[in-house]
Amino acid sequence: MPPLSVMFAQLLSAAEQGRTAKTVELFGWLILLEGLVLFVAPHFAASLLHLPVLSEQTANYVRLVGLLVGGLGMLYVVSGRMNAQGFVFASLLDRPLVPSVMAALWLVGMIPGTLALLFAVQDFGSFLWTLSTWRKEQRAS
Repeated sequence: MPPLSVMFAQLLSAAEQGRTAKTVELFGWLILLEGLVLFVAPHFAASLLHLPVLSEQTANYVRLVGLLVGGLGMLYVVSGRMNAQGFVFASLLDRPLVPSVMAALWLVGMIPGTLALLFAVQDFGSFLWTLSTWRKEQRAS
């Protein structure tokens, strides 16, 4: 295991980062930003998604979700910057499942259709981008 100083240097420079890992990093920045918006401005986020007005307790739950989404975004950013191929592969297994989960949550009335559609399109679209980049890198090597 390299020393922390080496790991931080790689995190800052991303010198060895492949194109596929870059797609994971960029997806991470997107969900990190989404998590920040949910955390800092839950009422604004709800209005963007045309959700009902949030009670204060519900807004706090949205903030908690924002914290969790932001943490996941940080994992994607760091793993992409570190060119963590295992994480990239794991994300290719996870992200195509999101549309099915969102559809199920929408069908049972747990989340609004706009939110389900947003997450489904975002995750599946980013999955396709990462997969196509992975295939191009495989053909090139």
